[in-house]
Amino acid sequence: MTRLFTIFGLLMIAVGLAWHFARLELFNLLVPKDAGSHLLSRDVAYGPDARQKLDVYAPTQGQGPWPVVVFVHGGSWTQGNKNPYEFAGRALAAQGFLTLVINYRLHPEHPYPSFVDDTALALNWARDNAVQYGGDGGKLFAMGHSAGAYNVTMAVLARGVEGLKGVVTLAGPFDFLPLDSPITIKVFSDVPNLPDTQPVNHVSASAPPFLILHGTADTTVFPRNAPGLQKRFDAAGAKATIKLYDGLSHAGILLALSQPFRASAPVLEDAVQFIRERSQ
Repeated sequence: MTRLFTIFGLLMIAVGLAWHFARLELFNLLVPKDAGSHLLSRDVAYGPDARQKLDVYAPTQGQGPWPVVVFVHGGSWTQGNKNPYEFAGRALAAQGFLTLVINYRLHPEHPYPSFVDDTALALNWARDNAVQYGGDGGKLFAMGHSAGAYNVTMAVLARGVEGLKGVVTLAGPFDFLPLDSPITIKVFSDVPNLPDTQPVNHVSASAPPFLILHGTADTTVFPRNAPGLQKRFDAAGAKATIKLYDGLSHAGILLALSQPFRASAPVLEDAVQFIRERSQ
């Protein structure tokens, strides 16, 4: 009976995720995009696998080379793709950043740490190749939502991606042991060294500056993850700034990057300020 309920629970999660991304596709189709930005190139390969592709969004105003932001989507490490995140890519590009929105390999076909390795590979690719799209690889930033925030954090802290000027996380899971949710159990329960999967265990003094953003009404990734990571940064002597948005949900912090929901919280404004200050 317990096994039956577990299977049923995982099925409900899969259905819920599929519905979430169907809605996100529709949202991205209908939402107005930021002027001053455009899709420069689609499905650029950063690795040999079919999932190792990225889209490039560029400013239409001013002259490069622009700071480079690599944006990583969420989806519980099992679903999602870069396409419905055009609104996010365009929002960042309109602020004067060359923005790369990436795909990565997914569980269960590609279990942990594949999605972390792909994020590290994409960041290294961006640093070395952004110049051909008008970007400055010496001003490289990583940004992700939910599972994507985990990916960028692990890629930077545990894989040692070099040359980053800063990292912006939206609703990231950083400290989730013991595994107590169907999603984390599904994705991480077969990993022999579970402490090694936790971003909080990889913070060191050499970490680049982090901006940790989270909504207080997030019931998917609990807000405690944000101060938990910041405390590890403080203990290591590294720089991390935390901002909690009152009443903002897990999806709400992502949608706040879009024009219609920008008034709900200054997510885009805070991220842009962080990036600009470190691009000087």
